[in-house]
This record gives sequence, structure tokens and C-alpha cells, in this order.
Amino acid sequence: MIEINWLAVFVSSLVSFAIGAVWFGPKTFYPVWMRALGREVPTERVEMKKGETALMFGGTYVGALVQVITLASIIGLARVIAPGFGMGTGAFFGFVFSLGFGAFASLSHRMFGQANFRVYSSLKVWLIEVGQDVLCVTIAGAILGAWV
Repeated sequence: MIEINWLAVFVSSLVSFAIGAVWFGPKTFYPVWMRALGREVPTERVEMKKGETALMFGGTYVGALVQVITLASIIGLARVIAPGFGMGTGAFFGFVFSLGFGAFASLSHRMFGQANFRVYSSLKVWLIEVGQDVLCVTIAGAILGAWV
């Protein structure tokens, strides 16, 4: 039976959500990402319907939560085998699983899915998108590993 620390899961998912907000902020990767997608960077605030805003941010948080719950389950199983599992090992697990299963699973989708068929732009978009995922899941792994 695996044990999951739900408070650690909640904190980790909030940290991941916050990192994503900074990562895709207007002063960080958002403008580069938008241009690499072949889109114009909005110069004015984009108005969205309340339901769309809730779906965008709620869906983003749920995605982070599912990632962290999955990682917490993997770490819980690993702790059965290796009870000394700590922060460093948790970070390592987060890094390896986010890179191996998350990042590289999406590479072909990004390379073939770019609207303008520019492979170098596709690679830049992929690096920005998965860079945030790998960082978030690595930090979540560290939190989950440290928080017994």
C-alpha cells in the first residue's frame, strides 16, 4: 500500500502553477513563445469570457495536480523499496520522468504540429513548453521527496 502526503501534493501543485505563471509571463518566455508559434504578441489585454478564463487557469492547475499526484504515486512506490528516499532522489525522479515521459512524448507532436512547418520554431516552442514542465515536476519531486 502506498502512502501519499496530500498536503505535499497540494503545495507542490500550487508551486508548479506559480512557476508556470512566471515562466509564461510577459517579461519572461511568453513573447518568445508566441513569436515562435507564428503568432502576434498581444499589445493590449486580451478579453476572454469568464468561462474561458476559468477553463484556461483551472485546466492548467488540474494538469499540474494530476502530474504531481502521478509523481507522488511513483515516489510512494519507490519508498516501499527504498525507505531512505529523500529530496534529492525525489528531484531526480521528477526530472527523469518529466523528461523521459513528458518532454519526449510531445516532441513529435510539436515537430509535425507547427502551423507554419518551421522545424526550428517548433523546436524552440517545444523547449519553452517542456522546459517549464521539467522544472515544475523536478521541483515537485524535491518537495514530495523531502516531505515525508
